[in-house]
Amino acid sequence: MRAVVQRVTQASVTVDGEVVGAIDRPGLVVLVGVTHSDTTAQAEKLAAKIWGLRILADERSCSDVDAPLLVVSQFTLYADTRKGRRPSWSEAAPREIAEPLVEHVVATLRNLGATVETGRFGAHMHVSLVNDGPVTLILEA
Repeated sequence: MRAVVQRVTQASVTVDGEVVGAIDRPGLVVLVGVTHSDTTAQAEKLAAKIWGLRILADERSCSDVDAPLLVVSQFTLYADTRKGRRPSWSEAAPREIAEPLVEHVVATLRNLGATVETGRFGAHMHVSLVNDGPVTLILEA
């Protein structure tokens, strides 16, 4: 399981012209990718790591300041670009594996006390964000 985490001042995700998730104050945008062998235990570990990351202002975490999160599924985090010019997506888990695990990350964050907005799994999503100085991390669980 992989995640790209970016600190933002606000963010939203739009599907077919409709905003389906948004945060309007400083928090994190989290893109989550799932591979075939990922487990719920890894989803829980990843969620706990994200909730406690000290990358907000004054080295605070979302858990310290009750900052919101926008979690979006992102199968392209498992793209293989080693051969040729066309990526292979074979390492990305199919929907029946990936969707429940992304939902488990979201549920775990909410159980930890997080305010979480989401995208729409499998949809063509447009993610917009505003940040006050990019801080972006790549996590693996």
